[in-house]
Amino acid sequence: MPPSCAEIQPDVLVIGAGAAGIAAARAVQQAGRSVMVLEARDRVGGRAVTDHRLGLPFDLGAAWLHNAADNPLVPLARALGLALADSDALRHERTLVGDRPASAAELAGYDAAWDAFQAAVLARAAAGGAANGQDCSVAAAVPQGGPWDATVAAWQGDIIAAAPLERLSLADFAGTALNGRNMMVEAGIGTLFTRLAEGLPIRLSSMVERLEWGGAQAVAHGAFGSIRAGAVIATLPSSLIAAEALRFDPPLPVAVLEAAADLPLGQVAKVGFRGADALGLPEFCSIDRQVAPGEALVAMSARPFGRDLLACHVGGDAAAALEAEGDAALEAFMRAEVARRFGHQAARALAPKPIVTNWLRDPMARGVYSYARPGRAAARGLLAQPLAGGRLCLAGEACDARLAGTVGGAWQSGMVAAEAALAALR
Repeated sequence: MPPSCAEIQPDVLVIGAGAAGIAAARAVQQAGRSVMVLEARDRVGGRAVTDHRLGLPFDLGAAWLHNAADNPLVPLARALGLALADSDALRHERTLVGDRPASAAELAGYDAAWDAFQAAVLARAAAGGAANGQDCSVAAAVPQGGPWDATVAAWQGDIIAAAPLERLSLADFAGTALNGRNMMVEAGIGTLFTRLAEGLPIRLSSMVERLEWGGAQAVAHGAFGSIRAGAVIATLPSSLIAAEALRFDPPLPVAVLEAAADLPLGQVAKVGFRGADALGLPEFCSIDRQVAPGEALVAMSARPFGRDLLACHVGGDAAAALEAEGDAALEAFMRAEVARRFGHQAARALAPKPIVTNWLRDPMARGVYSYARPGRAAARGLLAQPLAGGRLCLAGEACDARLAGTVGGAWQSGMVAAEAALAALR
């Protein structure tokens, strides 16, 4: 018979089986210490999950391994025999102006707008920055008013950072900018984490409701009973920490709660359709169009690995408003955008039952990934600071000051937290 919860007393208890939790548990196990992972969901992966309802892999959340050259997940995926593709090298880009392809001159202007945006961010970040108390929003630092500036801003803000530029800390944005190759996992990123979690002692559907951490041992309480541990690594999203969804006893320090509130989760909604083969697009095709200030940008990616798949993304406030209206509103919005770009016949060729994501409505996420508010770039370091001499550590993508917002950043933060917890045990 399996032991009761009262009989389980691991050296380290990990709360959450997402990227950070899996990384932490593997590190503790490899150090020769006992570990237990409690996961509130009925699956592992957190905000990285691969869905197969379309008859092919579709990543509902994280979809790329960013900065592949130094991303620890890339060699791990290869060691598991999972095929990877360099989506940057393989990508075919198509940009529309209205309902027509952009001209060569317009594309040159688009490229110049991207370069000007990057140069402005780097120059302003180098001239000021949080250390001098001059951290501003990204919107205050970048060009505006040019024919392509709103499109670049929508990409950099709503799609990439999941929030409008005026809400983003310039120092954090510059410090977490992704500048390396991006790899896609052919079987899906959720599949990668399912494989990485194999062999770990994970209890699913085990939500921790209260965590006592003020004594010599920590005690986690929930419907599963109570589990004691020498140290705890909690990998909740910053949104749940700020909302105090898990009751910490004693309460977390005010500075930690404020840091979590300064790292809210943005929003990106995805709709995945079968029927991309009817659009006449090449493999790994990216399709966008010029937008006006305030207009929502829909980023489309088609036929990854030659699959009959069209993924449509919208971010920021537009994504939040559409998701609040429900799946039907999101689907209708995306079908209208497909019709605008490819014609009504192409839109009708898409399969009738797409996959629609709902991360904002997910009570265990409440968004996709974190961004720092202007003037609050230091919040990531504060959130990641070990408590009680390392007997309580917080981890997750919001805690990584370099690869924040990515599964690579979450993985690295889990490794760092494990080191602190193991040191506390010693």
